[in-house]
Amino acid sequence: MKSSCVLVVIVAAIFGWNYLHRPINYPPGVLIPAEPEQIATNDGSIVCGAFQLKPLAHFATDGRVLHRKIYRWDRQAVLVPVDLALGWGPMSDQRVLDQVAVTQSMRFYWFEYRMPPPISKEQIIAHSTNVHVIPSTPEIASRCKSLRTGALVHLSGDLVEATAPNFGTWRSSLSRTDTGNGACELMWVKELSILPETGLRDRQVVSTR
Repeated sequence: MKSSCVLVVIVAAIFGWNYLHRPINYPPGVLIPAEPEQIATNDGSIVCGAFQLKPLAHFATDGRVLHRKIYRWDRQAVLVPVDLALGWGPMSDQRVLDQVAVTQSMRFYWFEYRMPPPISKEQIIAHSTNVHVIPSTPEIASRCKSLRTGALVHLSGDLVEATAPNFGTWRSSLSRTDTGNGACELMWVKELSILPETGLRDRQVVSTR
């Protein structure tokens, strides 16, 4: 009897966790109309543990979380505990995302679709990215790790080049249209906020008038 109760509690806990972390779906329509903003900078280096971070550009973006991946065991995890695959424009539209499968592994973001694609491959690449998050505070690290797929977020901070003894150099991409190794954004995240769907829809309407 006691073992049966324990099993029920475990099953209920698993069900509750899955429910609380289920992906967020929306009606069709572009939720993030704005492109990321990037401004070159010559700001001084930032010390982050054993790492020196050289800011390359101030960077801010609104994005829909397409996937989230927590890393604990690779050598980069001490600096970047979580990667966020983000989408904007057509890659924030439920109509498109229902036809695109997004995954993350080995510090890359992957997408698959059945032919014909809902939008061109070039549009997918230009309106999505994989952000290697360097959290500036423990609170930002915790919030990034708990984000649900589909969450609408605002990130701001710096794209950086990171160096450390016995580590080498890890440099952020500064383009939204590159692919392959080195194409991800390495971002010192100074601000993270959750965006309301209604506010974004209102902003989109205003921007089209």
